[in-house]
Amino acid sequence: MIRPPQCRAARALLNWTQGDLAEQTAISAVSIRAFEKGGEMRESNLRLIKLTFESAGIIFQDEGEMIQGGIGVRLKSVSEAS
Repeated sequence: MIRPPQCRAARALLNWTQGDLAEQTAISAVSIRAFEKGGEMRESNLRLIKLTFESAGIIFQDEGEMIQGGIGVRLKSVSEAS
């Protein structure tokens, strides 16, 4: 599932604030802020956040999935978006 650093990175790639993500998901900005600082969040809300980011063009990478290293995020390429 999505982790706090991935959430922050995905927002940065999309140039979204925590408020923007809150508007897109109907999850409070306070809950998003707490999660991004390492707090807990319900799995259903994490799925919603992940789906929202994915529909905006974000791809989540698990540790070592595409290259050696830790978790990550990236934007879809133009060819992947089609």
